Amino acid sequence: MSCPCGLGEPYDACCGRFHAGKPAPTAELLMRSRYTAFARGDTAYLLRTWHPTTRPRRLRLDPTQVWTGLEIHDRSGGGLFDTEGTVEFTAHHDRGSQHERSRFVREDGAWTYVD
Repeated sequence: MSCPCGLGEPYDACCGRFHAGKPAPTAELLMRSRYTAFARGDTAYLLRTWHPTTRPRRLRLDPTQVWTGLEIHDRSGGGLFDTEGTVEFTAHHDRGSQHERSRFVREDGAWTYVD
């Protein structure tokens, strides 16, 4: 099965490896893996990769929502040697789309979503 993140790889070789515990090496790959977690209903991964200063105590996903595609528009920083990065994207779902410019930070070798 192809990974929902849009890279065209099988899930296990793509975002599945991050969901299983391997840290995403870039902010964009973390963002793609978080999109996939939304698509698969993986709240544990979403909370685990959310920065502690902005992480909600609980997260409830709508199990009826169907995620249909991801477009990356821009990225800044977030590379292998960066500590901060932003990714601008549009996440499409059966009820419309969500456009964001998300901030990420890397601490202790792991990228987390800030806001």
